[in-house]
Amino acid sequence: MKRLWTLVCALIAIGGISAQNLKSPNGEFTLQFTVSDKGAPTYTLDYKGTPVVKPSTLGFELKRNIDGAPASFDDFAPESDSKKNDLLANFYDGFKIVKSENSTFDETWSPVWGESSSIRNHYNELLVTLNQSNTNRNLMIRFRLFDDGLGFRYEFPEQKDLVYFVIKEEKTQFAMHGDHKAYWIPGDYDTQEYDYTTSKLSEIRGLMSQAITPNTSQTPFSPTGVQTALMMKSADGIYINLHEAALINYSCMHLDLDDKNFVFTSHLTPDAIGDKGYIQAPANTPWRTVIVSNDARDILASDMTLNLNDPCKLEDTSWIKPVKYMGVWWEMITGMSSWAYTDDLLSVHLGITDYTKTKPNGKHAANTANVKRYIDFASNHGFDALLVEGWNQGWEDWFARSKDYVFDFVSPYPDFDVEEIHNYAKSKGIKMMMHHETSGSTQNYERHMDKAYQFMVDNGYNSVKSGYVGNIIPRGEHHYSQSIVNHYQYAIEKAAEYKIMVNAHEAVRPTGVCRTYPNLIGNESARGTEYQSFGGNNPNHVTILPFTRQIGGPMDYTPGIFYMDIAHYNPDNNSHVNSTLANQLALYVTMYSPLQMAADLPESYETFADAFQFIKDVAIDWDESKYLEAEPGEYVTVARKEKGGNRWFVGSVCGEKGHLSNISFDFLEPGKKYEATIYADAKDAHYKTNPQAYVIKKMKVTSKSKLKQQLAPAGGYAISIVER
Repeated sequence: MKRLWTLVCALIAIGGISAQNLKSPNGEFTLQFTVSDKGAPTYTLDYKGTPVVKPSTLGFELKRNIDGAPASFDDFAPESDSKKNDLLANFYDGFKIVKSENSTFDETWSPVWGESSSIRNHYNELLVTLNQSNTNRNLMIRFRLFDDGLGFRYEFPEQKDLVYFVIKEEKTQFAMHGDHKAYWIPGDYDTQEYDYTTSKLSEIRGLMSQAITPNTSQTPFSPTGVQTALMMKSADGIYINLHEAALINYSCMHLDLDDKNFVFTSHLTPDAIGDKGYIQAPANTPWRTVIVSNDARDILASDMTLNLNDPCKLEDTSWIKPVKYMGVWWEMITGMSSWAYTDDLLSVHLGITDYTKTKPNGKHAANTANVKRYIDFASNHGFDALLVEGWNQGWEDWFARSKDYVFDFVSPYPDFDVEEIHNYAKSKGIKMMMHHETSGSTQNYERHMDKAYQFMVDNGYNSVKSGYVGNIIPRGEHHYSQSIVNHYQYAIEKAAEYKIMVNAHEAVRPTGVCRTYPNLIGNESARGTEYQSFGGNNPNHVTILPFTRQIGGPMDYTPGIFYMDIAHYNPDNNSHVNSTLANQLALYVTMYSPLQMAADLPESYETFADAFQFIKDVAIDWDESKYLEAEPGEYVTVARKEKGGNRWFVGSVCGEKGHLSNISFDFLEPGKKYEATIYADAKDAHYKTNPQAYVIKKMKVTSKSKLKQQLAPAGGYAISIVER
């Protein structure tokens, strides 16, 4: 590891210099920070001399009674509009710069798992200390300029007049320099499970109503509100990504658009009473990030989000391993099978309901014999683990009931023999992956968490897929409010105490926290493959997710579906997977994750054994990653070298238009010869009419070789490359 610190401090008297400039290490980015005539903190960001962020103000609206307690008994009474305004405090103007500090930092660090075996963290920093004259309160803003963009955060130093306080709203602006093309999903306090809409910024308002599709828990907040990571492209070909990093003890940030002036303002997720954050100084916010390039590949290759998170806090990480797994899952998702054991019960009282007195429904998938069948297949084909959903009591009345005590996470159904399955899986070299569906009841999960994690340890489970389907309990809270974000963090840290890896579904979207806690090995936090069985995802969905959802960390997308008509599994389900089979293979490379699932049924893979070979072969941890082609919504082509080995894998996916891929193999070591096995769309392949049409061919390649390959609509190709 290499570190280089250079620190220059400049003390600036109040009323003195009011503008500060900062350049990135390569000189391509320029940040200017000023305070306006009204004392509003303001910044701009230029890239290669072109404005990216026009003058944008910073600050907060706080509750006037800073300590959070009512100022008088009158404050308990219902508030008039004027009283509500009186209770707010301005913390966004009236500032002067009192101090600024510049520094440079350069290190190289090694992630526990990742897209590469080493990551450079190189930035120039400006730390500005501001004083608000009328309150004598200080606010610090820390800017870091990397060669791929800007990160900045607010810091609240220790001071007697600002210790405990409540954020009514953060007022961070991102003023865009034009009516950019945007790839967006609706702003929502409770779900990211939407298809992406591509439009001009000025068109978001008119498209919002059709972009908001049904979900089990959703709270849209604005006709122009969108979620991060937000991907945009300007008319002059500049790619801009807005997101946040290191979301800890704070509420999730959305963006609300002024569509007349193309200015985004931060919009924090509220709690049950409408407040946005409870702060105890000294404290800091998450980082606000702006990743920029005139090459879309640079957005995908950026490590800025990870670099803005703290280094790993776990002393021992030897137990954290990337996982390739199968699951008793897709058969329930498609409606072939059931999570529930019986259809006899109208409600369940855990500890009281006697399942031995009920009639099994004959559709329950998590039974010992079926699970053993999956274990055999997973073991025979070299997988690491097996997920089983629906193993525990309570599924009969779990869904959208606002029920607190839904599951206890330790009580199996009568047909699921925990000990027998544990011993059988161990004999086959398969780790079992636990499933904890909380049904949104975070308080119930926390009550049972220690017991549930110990149960996992005792029965050979070293990873857990957690779920938060439905409205959050405590009632009135949201999936992305501060206290629930803290719950997700608590679950990660508690799991680490038991040496358990976490794959959180329906949780807040990731912001690079996996650097600090690498046992957070995956998240869903977006519209995943399961929606292909619920009506389908847009054909270009997987060409947008790497630019949006995956900016914050890996996604458990659950690829590998080989039958695209869901009626193959369940005649009553007419959904269609909007993908070709070759596209499904390519996702193992283009959708980076150290947690990769072969999501289809064993019998599907037996039918297409030659294509299944790629899933068996593909690595899940990497020494190098090269982004070869990229355009959001159109195509993504990636090459990756396995960690500790010489094999390379290439994946390419495209949207509905198809794509003629044109790549070079110059990432290979010069002077060596390789054999490439290419799994590609057949000439007549089409995601709607002929999705299973694929061809497999072999060719000799070197670092001088090139390839032109046609991708079908929503198609793809996957390549495994071995040295010969």
